[in-house]
Amino acid sequence: MRAGFFYLPHGMIMNNTPMGAAMDRWTPTGSGADFKLNTITKSLEPYKKYVTSLGNIKNDAAQGVHTANAGTWLSGMRPGPGFETLDQVIADQFGQMTPVRSLEIASESTVQQRSGNGGLLSVLSLRDQTTPLQMEYNPRKIYLKLFGDGSGGALNLQSERENESLLDLINDQTRALQRGLDPSDRAILDSHLTAVHEVEQRVEKRAADAQALSDAQLPPLPKGVLDAFDEQVKLLFDLIAIAYRMDRTRVVAFMMAAEGTNRTYNHIGVPESFHPLSHHANDPARIEQLVKIQTWHMECFAEFIGKLAAVREGEGTLLDNAIFLYGSNMSNSNTHNTYPLPTLLVGGAGGKLKGGRHLELPSPTPIANLHLTLLGMLGIERKTFGDSTGTIAL
Repeated sequence: MRAGFFYLPHGMIMNNTPMGAAMDRWTPTGSGADFKLNTITKSLEPYKKYVTSLGNIKNDAAQGVHTANAGTWLSGMRPGPGFETLDQVIADQFGQMTPVRSLEIASESTVQQRSGNGGLLSVLSLRDQTTPLQMEYNPRKIYLKLFGDGSGGALNLQSERENESLLDLINDQTRALQRGLDPSDRAILDSHLTAVHEVEQRVEKRAADAQALSDAQLPPLPKGVLDAFDEQVKLLFDLIAIAYRMDRTRVVAFMMAAEGTNRTYNHIGVPESFHPLSHHANDPARIEQLVKIQTWHMECFAEFIGKLAAVREGEGTLLDNAIFLYGSNMSNSNTHNTYPLPTLLVGGAGGKLKGGRHLELPSPTPIANLHLTLLGMLGIERKTFGDSTGTIAL
């Protein structure tokens, strides 16, 4: 199972502007064969059987303040005793199975004044109530974290094989000595051989990693942050997809733009900065420009989903064995409104999640109820999470 959390600041254009449903570009309609995606989510059409939309989600911990917004999306509470973020609870369970415990990345630096200068709640993931996990935005550093050998280079299959054969030689020689040793010396040697065997297992694992990475045809090692923002975002999605495929990590949190960002989107014909445009003053023309940004980010996500859907795993695909949360901790960006939160689930969750539907939940439903439900789907049994009042029937 893979879990991923994909966050876009500044909300979505929903049914809570003065124009009401006529301007709603987010909320799907219907269910099953009648399930219809809206403008922003239309690119998920090929995968809509995996898509579950949730209405009436709230987060009382969300204050609508950019410098303190992102950090409560995966927690459902403000920092204090018992504070935890959903991705890190999952990483505690799954992180020991992969080389990288969890991956926290962003498309741009979150160390901006508008975002909170990398402070406690300017990031998505916190290890505990006082320890934010900084979102890495340099593709080179992310690449080396995922696929590096620990010394600044990529894993090298040939060197791993050479080390493995050397250990085999040591193992054969030391076993030949056993026949002439007394019991006490044999016990010492057996202890040594046990240690050697543990090293062999680690080397075999690294060799398998190197072979798998070789088979995956990794992209070239990036030089650093890409100047073109569209290429930067797509490269990060590609790295996440490869990391999932090669089981380098099973838990990812991706902030697709920083809170309060002044990033422009000239590549889609939107020259105005994201944050100022999010204060659209109910101007239909500005709202449509904002919809373009929100739609483009979803298109990048949909392309990523398509790559996972193409990877066969057992009788299904990687997407069948994944659960992704996509959304924002803001609703109407013009007023910094935080209810209802735009919330999508994508993936099969190992057969535990049926998509192709929009669920209008009892109003309002704490986002922590969703978090608690996702933990259960991943086999992590908890009675409560954040300010949860129960689970959601999905």
